Amino acid sequence: MKKYTDQGKNDTRSGFGAGLAELGRSNPNVVALCADLIGSLKMDKFIEENPERFFQIGIAEANMMGIAAGLTIGGKIPFTGTFANFSTGRVYDQIRQSIAYSGKNVKICASHAGVTLGEDGATHQILEDIGLMKMLPGMVVINPCDYNQTKAATIAIADYEGPVYLRFGRPKVANFTPVDQKFEIGKALHLTEGTDVTIVATGHLVWEALIAAENLESQGISAEVINIHTIKPLDANAIINSVKKTGCIVTAEEHNVLGGLGESVARVLATSLPTPQEFIGTNDTFGESGTPAQLMEKYGLDNKAIEKAVLKVIERK
Repeated sequence: MKKYTDQGKNDTRSGFGAGLAELGRSNPNVVALCADLIGSLKMDKFIEENPERFFQIGIAEANMMGIAAGLTIGGKIPFTGTFANFSTGRVYDQIRQSIAYSGKNVKICASHAGVTLGEDGATHQILEDIGLMKMLPGMVVINPCDYNQTKAATIAIADYEGPVYLRFGRPKVANFTPVDQKFEIGKALHLTEGTDVTIVATGHLVWEALIAAENLESQGISAEVINIHTIKPLDANAIINSVKKTGCIVTAEEHNVLGGLGESVARVLATSLPTPQEFIGTNDTFGESGTPAQLMEKYGLDNKAIEKAVLKVIERK
């Protein structure tokens, strides 16, 4: 099995900041808006180099989405920045009516997603955002796995014409994907080849899936790990082709199992190739305060939980 090495832990929000800064140097139409969270979103470098292309909206997220929609009319490519909870739940009506309905070229960039936000607790740990955003017609939903991939995704979405939801996180996590990668929207990445089970993971759970696959290999189980960084549009062919070989699948996400990646995968399989599936995600619950590691373990979002799900789904083949 191919081995992956942690190149040095970093937070995915810093990958966004690095990508935005690079766009500031290469694309004069890129502008940035923030809802009073410049430091948390790592937007400092972009602002330092492009002060005339930054708009501090303050704690007025609904206004930020409306302004962003308006800026697209003049040919600008606005990147909005705030926590995932405030990027979606607080402003869903504005996104639906002003951005998605008219297909505005707004990039909704959302940090501090999932339970790994940690000590800030349930009110800030949104676990429904992927479901909310993927249901909007025409909305692209991207959830990269590490610093390098988040930077690459941030740069790539500037070239995509249409609304995008880019989701990333707060904690320092393993950085293991190539520095010079080309990010392709809607194209799943096969990280390991396997014959016994398919593990489809997104975001922070990709690294956990790789750890689980390595542990399973020592038990004689061959796991194929696929990084689904784009939840919509979903790479259905990659999923179908993999389960044709393995015969079962585990989906893993830092999100509610209701409405997330797992349900999208289940729909693909139900209509094309019914397959035994187990779901890793939060189970119809809010989060709570705690360290990221404590919460990942408590809510069954770590590599140990993935291993258990694999053993269970293999029994169902």
